Amino acid sequence: MNRLTSRLILSIPLLALVGIALNQPAVALESSSTTLMTSAPSRYTQRLTPDNSVILLVDHQPGLIYGVRDIDSMQLVRNVVALARGAKALGVPVVVTMVTGGPFGDTIPELTDALPNDKPIIRSTVSAWDDPRVVDAIRRTGRKNLIIAGVSTDVCATFPALGALADGYNVYVDMDASGTWSPSLQNITLARLTQAGVIPVNTSAVLVDMLKDNHSAKAGAVYGALDPSMPVSHFMGQAMQGK
Repeated sequence: MNRLTSRLILSIPLLALVGIALNQPAVALESSSTTLMTSAPSRYTQRLTPDNSVILLVDHQPGLIYGVRDIDSMQLVRNVVALARGAKALGVPVVVTMVTGGPFGDTIPELTDALPNDKPIIRSTVSAWDDPRVVDAIRRTGRKNLIIAGVSTDVCATFPALGALADGYNVYVDMDASGTWSPSLQNITLARLTQAGVIPVNTSAVLVDMLKDNHSAKAGAVYGALDPSMPVSHFMGQAMQGK
């Protein structure tokens, strides 16, 4: 055996070890990528149902709604009332909370009329998620998909959304049943929510997603709830009555 052959033989184990070391990060990266691809769809693509969802309505009070500028205030009222009525038609639990102090007033009468059996939880905390009664009311439903609407979006919807997200809930914010002080602030809030992992939705999409089937016996009630906030639902409701 000459010197060159001897050196080559001695180098083989070292080259093998280098190869393993070089390939290891790629294997880890591939494994991490595979995990991400398999876990992400379970959160971002799952569908809402009446059995896996609960709704939290935060601070829909006249003194706050009066200052909303990113959506017409009466349209906001129609949207949140539609969300509440549609949820009740589908059997989805709704938790309502309002904050005391300041010139905010009580929960708007349109909402309390739509939810006569759901008395608002009166609290003093800025974030609804900092009140144990609110958290307990959500937890007792046993649902993990939490749909939040609040005024203002940047505080009353965002703060509990972030808290619930940290506690393991799949969190959605209904943007057109919420409102804030300017369109630019709403855009900033939307960016913050999505960066955190909250899913933005709108009232009609939430209710129709949970309805699933236009031949359902509940379809007429759901489209009827949407009627004041969404003109097309007026005709859908008529179509449902004709079946």
